[in-house]
Amino acid sequence: MSYEELLEEAYCSVKSSCECGRFEVLKVRGCHEGTRTVISNFCQVVSCLRRDPRHLMKFLGKELASFVEMRGDRLILSRKLSSKEINEKIERYVKRFVLCPKCGKPDTELEVGAKTFLRCLACGERYEVQQI
Repeated sequence: MSYEELLEEAYCSVKSSCECGRFEVLKVRGCHEGTRTVISNFCQVVSCLRRDPRHLMKFLGKELASFVEMRGDRLILSRKLSSKEINEKIERYVKRFVLCPKCGKPDTELEVGAKTFLRCLACGERYEVQQI
């Protein structure tokens, strides 16, 4: 193979591994194992949101009234839930903890301390958000 062919193959493999664009909320892929719900793409969802997995995990546990644990890349919820219910809660999380209330951009970061603040890197605003 020539250098160009190898480079194109490497580019395609890297491009296909990243499933989210500039800012896209991935839909969860889950299945039921007995009475549990297993989300198989949890780490991909969190990486697209650019948030700490423990923060989203804690939010989902409280919102869905379920015990939550992480095993590898998978999130396990202690009761049967539909993907629709979980995706609705993730959308709520995005509105509260990811998007800037002023400019609506996802270029934010959480500052966790005695109080939690959402700081927008685009417009510079800083908002206090509810602690989980």
